[in-house]
Amino acid sequence: MKTDRILTDHIVSVLVHNNPGVLSKITSLVTRRGFNIDGISAGPTRQNDMFRLTIVVKGDDKSIEQIQKQLYKIIDVVKVAPIIKSRMVGREICLVKIKASLSDRHEVLQIINVFKANVVDVGGNGLIVEITGDSDKIDSFLALLESHQIVDVARTGIVAMNRWDRPYK
Repeated sequence: MKTDRILTDHIVSVLVHNNPGVLSKITSLVTRRGFNIDGISAGPTRQNDMFRLTIVVKGDDKSIEQIQKQLYKIIDVVKVAPIIKSRMVGREICLVKIKASLSDRHEVLQIINVFKANVVDVGGNGLIVEITGDSDKIDSFLALLESHQIVDVARTGIVAMNRWDRPYK
């Protein structure tokens, strides 16, 4: 009896040496296995020669375990850790360019205040807004702004860590 594979989003944190080509090697490994990378964020760590990648991939549990094992075969990879959604702290940054006339700005500013977003640029034709939060918060913010003229959106993708272990429940 054939069972359908259950594909879900998996988040993997990868600590790597900051050497030329390492990002290319990692993305090639994942895509060679037939996976699409839904999101990837990279940035420096406290150690100058290290970078942390946060990769979002859709797949089943067994496939993701294989990817994690394969990542260790790349010489620059130091540590691979799955991010467990129930224990995750995750954030994303989004910049939104909104065309807003002077008469529309009051309503747009109310939405911005409700979501605790920040206006980072104001021009004669509109605003650029920065919002930080989980992906659901950002999606909700963008949905509310749909009635206004969104000119452009730039999202970082998620960065995430597992929470500290807690001695209580």
